[in-house]
Amino acid sequence: MLNAISLKQVSGSDPELRQALVEAHLPTDDIEDEGRIFYKAVAGDGSSVGYCGIERCGDCRLLRSVVVDPERRGRGFGRAIVEATLRESNGYSDTYLATTTAAPFFSIIGFFEVPRESVPPAVRATRQLSSICPSSATIMKLQRPPT
Repeated sequence: MLNAISLKQVSGSDPELRQALVEAHLPTDDIEDEGRIFYKAVAGDGSSVGYCGIERCGDCRLLRSVVVDPERRGRGFGRAIVEATLRESNGYSDTYLATTTAAPFFSIIGFFEVPRESVPPAVRATRQLSSICPSSATIMKLQRPPT
């Protein structure tokens, strides 16, 4: 597969993670808080292609900090990173995210917009949704395939 990647867990204090988020204009205020897991996506040649994170919210999870190296954008790496991260962090009932610019991208992967008030309290209480992301951010939920 052209966009085969592997994930390497990194800490929220990883300087390369922080730099990638800053350059992508994504929040860094809470990346070192408890309950977050971040992954560095690595291509087959060992080069970094981006990052993604998961925040635990009770039995739900919040997908966050999705960033693709600017030189790799538009080649399917974003989707590969998100899908690999979701596989790596399975076992949650529902997956949510907040975005100000990437709703069309996430809708292609299977996320759909939901009203903020329908989001479980544990997800709404995260720093991401309660204070960091603007109230105008689009909240999305992963559509689960029928079982």
